[in-house]
Amino acid sequence: MKKILNSNTIKIIAIVAMTIDHIAWLVFPGYNDGIIPVVLHIIGRLTCPIMCYFIAEGYHYTKNINKYTLRLFAFAFISHFAYIFASSSFIDWKSFIPFYYGDIFNQTSVMWPLAWGLVMLRVVNSEKIKSSIKVILVLLICVITFPSDWSCIASLCIMAIGTNRGNLKKQMLWMIFYVAIYSVVYFFALDKLYGIIQMGIVFSIPVIMMYNGQRGQSPKINKIMKWLFYIYYPLHLFIIGYIQYIS
Repeated sequence: MKKILNSNTIKIIAIVAMTIDHIAWLVFPGYNDGIIPVVLHIIGRLTCPIMCYFIAEGYHYTKNINKYTLRLFAFAFISHFAYIFASSSFIDWKSFIPFYYGDIFNQTSVMWPLAWGLVMLRVVNSEKIKSSIKVILVLLICVITFPSDWSCIASLCIMAIGTNRGNLKKQMLWMIFYVAIYSVVYFFALDKLYGIIQMGIVFSIPVIMMYNGQRGQSPKINKIMKWLFYIYYPLHLFIIGYIQYIS
């Protein structure tokens, strides 16, 4: 497969897929089994694997890993409010408090496990932390991220992709393995059809395979793209939430 896509292009694909997915949740609320919402949600499965992949890439390329980590957590905090506001379970301001109304799943956005995924990757790659402590920390991160969108699976995918850099086959096999676990949990705990839909992440693999290892030719566009997803993600959720609120 020809490597014709830079990271900017692939991130745009992820943003478009995410927008399609979230619009589907707005137009077809709940676990709608119609052919149109199902197809739209399958398209939306492209986004999370792509973002996991590029966070792992960001770990490799960043000049300041601490700033990168802080930036992810800052946007995870902002995105929490946008995500809850846009969710169908939003009732009032108390909904922003995790577990307040007794729910367990989807208590915050995917930005939470994405941020912790970077931490997980830093932990397993650290030469200062003992192996036994690494295992404990990874398990703790899994617990911390479990109630979020994409659960601890997003964090584990970042770890698997980052630790197998240079071996795309292993990266994708580990990603499929972890998402398969997520699909099984989704199948039995939430909805059978939508549990199967989660495996739509396999359609992201051809896109990732076309990555040429470059950001883009324009420094200005590269700078814009650096911040686009961080800003767009909570912004479009706030808009969706507002549309639901006034409807």
